[in-house]
Amino acid sequence: MQLSSSALLILMAFCTVAFADDLSGQVSVIDGDTLEIHGTRIRLWGIDAPESSQLCRGEDSLPYRCGTKAANELDAFIARRPVSCTPVSLDAYGRTVAKCSVDGVDLAEWLVDSGLAFDWPKYSKGKYEKAQRKANHIGRGVWAGSYVAPWFYRACVNQGGKPSDCSDDANAHP
Repeated sequence: MQLSSSALLILMAFCTVAFADDLSGQVSVIDGDTLEIHGTRIRLWGIDAPESSQLCRGEDSLPYRCGTKAANELDAFIARRPVSCTPVSLDAYGRTVAKCSVDGVDLAEWLVDSGLAFDWPKYSKGKYEKAQRKANHIGRGVWAGSYVAPWFYRACVNQGGKPSDCSDDANAHP
C-alpha cells in the first residue's frame, strides 16, 4: 500500500506529537528555567529565572550570580532523577515550553518557592503567586536581598547595557 504525500505528512505529524508528549528521562540543566532532555530544549512554563550572567545581592549586600545559583540548585534538587515534562507550547526561540516534574514535584513551583525564580503571570496567570508570596515573606533566595527582575535585566542587556550595570536596580530599567 502506498500512502499519498498528504497522508504521509499527517501520519508524521501524529508521530511527532506522540513523541513530544512523552518528554521524560535524564536532564541537563541549561539554566534556571531551561532543561534539555534527549536533545530537546525545554523552557519551564509559567516562570522566569535570573539569567546566568545576572547578579543579585544577598542579605549581606554582596553580589552573587543568582542565575547560576538557580541553575546549580535546580541541578542538585533533580539529583539525576528522571524528569517528566508535558509540553504546553513553543516559545519564540523554538524551545518546547512545558510543565516538568520530578517525583511528582512541579519544578517551576519548587524554583519559585525556593526564591530562585519568579512567577510570570503573563504566562502562568498567577499559578505560582502563592509560592512567590511565601518565598518573599520568608526572605528565601533572591527575596533575602535585592535583585532586578529577569525581564528587566534582559531588556537592559539587549539595549547594550553591561551585565554588571543591568544587575543594579538603578541602571536596569530601560
